Amino acid sequence: MTDLEINQALKVVTQILEPDKLNVVEELVLRECWLGKTYQEIAAISGYDSDYVRVVGSRLWQNLTLVFETKISKNNFKSIFREQVFQGKFSLSTIEFPQGQVPLQSNLYIERPPWDTQACEEILNPGALVVIESPLNMGKTSLMNRILAKARSQNYQTVTLNLQLAEVSILSNLEKFLRWMMANITHQLGINSEIDHYWDQDLGSKVSCTNYMQQYILAQLSEPLVIAFDEINYLFAYPEIAQEVLPLLRYWHEEAHNLDVWQDLRMIVVHSTDVYIPYEIHQSPLNLGLQINLPEFNFAQVKELASLHQLRIASPDLEDSLKTLMDMVGGFPCLIREALYALSREKLTLEQLLESAPTPSGIYDSHLQRYAFILNEHSELMAAYSKIVAADTPIQVSSLISQKLSSIGLVKLSGNQVFPSCQLYRLYFRDYLAV
Repeated sequence: MTDLEINQALKVVTQILEPDKLNVVEELVLRECWLGKTYQEIAAISGYDSDYVRVVGSRLWQNLTLVFETKISKNNFKSIFREQVFQGKFSLSTIEFPQGQVPLQSNLYIERPPWDTQACEEILNPGALVVIESPLNMGKTSLMNRILAKARSQNYQTVTLNLQLAEVSILSNLEKFLRWMMANITHQLGINSEIDHYWDQDLGSKVSCTNYMQQYILAQLSEPLVIAFDEINYLFAYPEIAQEVLPLLRYWHEEAHNLDVWQDLRMIVVHSTDVYIPYEIHQSPLNLGLQINLPEFNFAQVKELASLHQLRIASPDLEDSLKTLMDMVGGFPCLIREALYALSREKLTLEQLLESAPTPSGIYDSHLQRYAFILNEHSELMAAYSKIVAADTPIQVSSLISQKLSSIGLVKLSGNQVFPSCQLYRLYFRDYLAV
């Protein structure tokens, strides 16, 4: 038995049992049992009582039995490790903290048919435009990155422009913003900047920008270019700029019908609808291409994600537990992921999670505070939402208010009536708004 094999076994067990790391005695038992030592021999060389060593070993095998779903003992754990782990038959999940995008290499990404397939197919079409919109933490950026990965697999060039990285002085000035866009694209493509050469004050910023894209960037590329505009909603705070930029992107998309060179430009536009969007911006001209409003997870998807988190809940009880969880938080990916992470780490029981969920001591406190901030900033939304959470059945509010609350993610629509998106929001805001 090589030290490499023993160390690999220790690493796997440490990852499996995280955050309950192996203590000194458990690591000793695992290492020496791997070498074929008996409990008495381990006790003799370590100075621990043999009964204590046996208890530690028994607890360790029980914990591993829960993970592998097969009986693990001192006598068979080496063979099971070699068969299921070292030969790849057991897929060890890395449970990332549920914040932000799901990494490309993660096995915790859950596809939502038909959108993933359609988006990855659409980006291969000449002049493609994919618009992804939904409230925060619904998986927009995770999907965007998978579309970009698909494009790269076809040897396309890809560029990502995240508007969070643009300073206020840039976002509030059209010329600065368009030059910022071109400078970032040029830099990410690794080509020399010729912005000043193409910029003409008499032609204006939009024409100069378009000429630079068409005559300089696209003209020298041998493969299509995919530009992803992430968090474009940061422009919505500057309506005068947004009303210039969004039609410009639409013009670039439509030029693919007129000039072959524009067919090589493919665009992905991503924005969060939980940002309070001025209505005239929400009705922007950028409404072409493949429109994706990511839905919540359904029960099958939540069950798949729970399986990937390796929850230590007996199978007959698992479905009931997941249904109870969805009764509270719906199928919102961020809420489901945070709950499954906490449960998989055994930080709290499902009963404790559900009891504290709509309170400031629950795991969703920061998420709920974000919505409270939005309502506090907009009195007309707060007044309407107070009535919605106070009612036990769907009620009718103005169509403009209902659309805004729906785009933010706080309500669902039922004909002309609305109701809270999930029980978590109803319970929390009933207390928060004192209704």
